[in-house]
Amino acid sequence: MASLTIFVLAVFVGFEIITKVPPTLHTPLMSGSNAISGISIVGALLATALGANGFASLLGFLAIILATVNVVGGYMVTNRMLSMFKAKR
Repeated sequence: MASLTIFVLAVFVGFEIITKVPPTLHTPLMSGSNAISGISIVGALLATALGANGFASLLGFLAIILATVNVVGGYMVTNRMLSMFKAKR
């Protein structure tokens, strides 16, 4: 029950923090979070490999897929943002 309470409080705090970030800072901050998603991929790989049962392995596999989508999407957004600053030819 304590873990669920901490999770719910973290969701509320995270939502409040994200909504207070100005749009001009949102993209660079999102790009910086790709490193955290990379760490999530490593943790998901470990959870999948060391899963005690099929459900743990399934959750680990799902985490791998979602974290990979997050990393690829963040890279695409960063690449698009950086291309806005390149000189036009």
